[in-house]
Amino acid sequence: MPYSHFNDYPADIRERAARVRLACFDVDGTLTDGRLGFDSDGREFKTFHVHDGQGLVLLRKAGIPVAFVTARASVVAERRAAELGAEAHTSVIDKLACVTGLAQRHGIGLDQIAFMGDDLPDLRVMQQVGLSVAPCDAHTWVRERVNWRTAARAGHGAARELCDLLLASQGHVEALLASATHVDGTRIEGTA
Repeated sequence: MPYSHFNDYPADIRERAARVRLACFDVDGTLTDGRLGFDSDGREFKTFHVHDGQGLVLLRKAGIPVAFVTARASVVAERRAAELGAEAHTSVIDKLACVTGLAQRHGIGLDQIAFMGDDLPDLRVMQQVGLSVAPCDAHTWVRERVNWRTAARAGHGAARELCDLLLASQGHVEALLASATHVDGTRIEGTA
């Protein structure tokens, strides 16, 4: 049975998603709900959604590399990226320069990159990539200027929506579903 919601996406979004060869994500306000927490010793903590993690693992399994690109220095983001097999780029001052470098390293054009972000530090890169996406609760200035907005909020499955769109638009869903229903001793969810 094909992915039943695929045709709910606008045709231009499906076409853009079909070209994506690298998925980049801001962290705070995109992979998390945007709140910053600190314990009494000043150590940062963040909450990530397991569905988003599963989606990122599935992208990698389908051959689409994943990168976190965040302006904040964050050991927590670096650790989460490592758990999921994603690249972590923290303390990034110029996100467009970072993503351009990733494109060059992967031998792809900016038009083959999806970037999900939520606020002004993400806007410049989002205007240059092939598919720009914002969680539904991103800042208005960003929401108004992206190709597509998710139905889910940041840190509550928004990244998974993008992952599912990419997987469906590139024909990976059936194979992933088939591998999930067979017991072969491997875990497709990785450490999501």
